[in-house]
Amino acid sequence: MATGEHRLSFERPIAELENRLDKLERVAKESPETRNELQRLRRELTNRMKRIYANLKPWETVEVARHQNRPKTADYLALVFDEFVELHGDKFFGDDKAISTGWAKLDTFKVMVVGHEKGSSVKERNACNFGSAHPEGYRKAIAKMKFAAKFGMPVICFIDTPGAYPGIGAEERGQAQVIANSMFEMSRLRTPIVCVVIGEGGSGGALGIGVGDRIAMLEHSYYSVISPEGCAGILWKSHTFKEQAAEALKMTSKDLPGLGVVDDVIPEPLGGAHRNPHMMANRLKIYLRNQLRELTKIPLDELVEARYQKFRRQGRFLEKAQDTGEQTPEEEHPTAQHSNDRQHAGTPEMINAGRSAKSVTT
Repeated sequence: MATGEHRLSFERPIAELENRLDKLERVAKESPETRNELQRLRRELTNRMKRIYANLKPWETVEVARHQNRPKTADYLALVFDEFVELHGDKFFGDDKAISTGWAKLDTFKVMVVGHEKGSSVKERNACNFGSAHPEGYRKAIAKMKFAAKFGMPVICFIDTPGAYPGIGAEERGQAQVIANSMFEMSRLRTPIVCVVIGEGGSGGALGIGVGDRIAMLEHSYYSVISPEGCAGILWKSHTFKEQAAEALKMTSKDLPGLGVVDDVIPEPLGGAHRNPHMMANRLKIYLRNQLRELTKIPLDELVEARYQKFRRQGRFLEKAQDTGEQTPEEEHPTAQHSNDRQHAGTPEMINAGRSAKSVTT
């Protein structure tokens, strides 16, 4: 988990200062002038890192989220939780290593942890398909979540995937249906659920374990309906437009809270989580503990209904007229807008009927 020598494309000015600092520390003699120069370089390095990381472009955020030394689910299991007992298999096809599940203890809370796992070494990454889960991975995840709900234990989900595995075998085993069913089951699971995007949050692979009472993301992670490369390939027919696609997708922590997609953004240490995994784990632990204290006090009926309504509200926007002094039709007739909203969302009877139909079909 050390940062090593891997540098991102925009980190060249930072690397130059770090190299100067390293050389000065190794060859310089101890003297007042040397100490003053070291302090000056350290201040300059800190200020430069703050300036660069405070103004990251969307594609640069993607680079940070994909950093090879960024903490993975396995790292947080070791640093955040006091105990972890892994549970394997979906009782249908096999055990998918791209998703880890198991009991864990967070201070006084006993929880079920579900998280994408990318692996650290080349061997581990190949075994985990670089975090791209098969259908059996999502079946395993939802089975363990139901197990947790049976015993009244909260669920914590760590999202870190470029997307679900797109292979022929995965499609033959019902990848899309399994992800849809996972989202449906999570929407009505009678236990608190906290989801955190710790790196990549790509496509349906992320949504498969991304329905919760609290949705959070780390400061330099991303959460998107598609990867920038995939979007560029579809719209511009070339991956070379990935930077424009990243900008258009509005998928970073600067955009998503305003869109209502995520509830909270957890600040990362200066320079990204990969530079100080222990500090990042401590901040994540504090966030999870605070959310669990809050959510476990809410009656289950209210919790499930609030979770359902939370996702029903997403994706609805009202464009205001330009600053010409004119009012929009909705502003002139608010009751009409209220009526339109009810027609769009459905009456309570229609919603309840839809829920009942889903329960019968599943």
